[in-house]
Amino acid sequence: MNKKLDIYLAGPRGFCAGVDRAILMVQEALNKYGSPVYVRHEIVHNKYVVDSLKAEGAIFIEELSEIDQKDRPVIFSAHGVPKSVPIEAEKLNLLYYDATCPLVSKIHREVENFERRNLPVILVGHRNHPEVIGTMGQTTNEIFLVENIEDVKNLPIGKDQQVAYVTQTTLSVDDTKEIIDEIKTQFKNYLEPKKKDICYATTNRQDAVKDIAKQCDYFFVLGSKNSSNSLRLVEVAKNYGSKKSFLIDDIDSFDPEIINNSSKIGITASASAPEVLVNKILDKIGKYFDLNIIESNYEKETTHFKIPQKLKQAV
Repeated sequence: MNKKLDIYLAGPRGFCAGVDRAILMVQEALNKYGSPVYVRHEIVHNKYVVDSLKAEGAIFIEELSEIDQKDRPVIFSAHGVPKSVPIEAEKLNLLYYDATCPLVSKIHREVENFERRNLPVILVGHRNHPEVIGTMGQTTNEIFLVENIEDVKNLPIGKDQQVAYVTQTTLSVDDTKEIIDEIKTQFKNYLEPKKKDICYATTNRQDAVKDIAKQCDYFFVLGSKNSSNSLRLVEVAKNYGSKKSFLIDDIDSFDPEIINNSSKIGITASASAPEVLVNKILDKIGKYFDLNIIESNYEKETTHFKIPQKLKQAV
């Protein structure tokens, strides 16, 4: 008889509306145009998703210059791109579709608005992340990237100067609050986004993990190593009471032996990880343990983003 194991499944988990829309756009393009369809950068940061779309006929590239067949469509990833990318696509006479998450596009519009007001813009984010690169590429003015409180303290901006700030959408809610508080301490005259830039899905998934982490010996986050929201969930699980937390990028390499001495574990899937991965790990663990699944429903999500009419009406 197998040992009993309580598994707390965080909810909500898995695909957010922006990820779902981006993947549907690639699939719709493949359906409309056939293969290959080019995708600039990984459409979302998840190995399983990327490999699945490759199998359907998508070709992933990092730069438009890598496109061999110029008559084939190209899709920009959900993370957003600098303004220079669609300009280059038009110069190359490429058919392109932009799968930038609408919540990332909102930040791009904020940066444009602050640029029109000639304000120094502070961006809270992770250096070299595609979303940060895309946001910084929305203006010809300098954007000041900060990753921590020390970066804020060392900004080369006069303390009496009016500033504006925006944030990456996939950050730690707790860490970002501390950085924003420091911005408000250093600069008394500041403009902030009308709504929080960290997206609803990032916030909900982190809150759902916080809600159950303290009950878990181990916490497993299904997601990829280059996924910002996945890495933040691992940190949140550890910070909120789980004895150990791990990122699982490849379920085939996951060894259930690691939880032999555990009676309670937690599982979530990042905003770029599909529910099929949750089912796969449950099936694998279920071969060794008698599972008691406890579903958490921290927040019900109803947000949905439609794919562009231009793509729906194509061909």
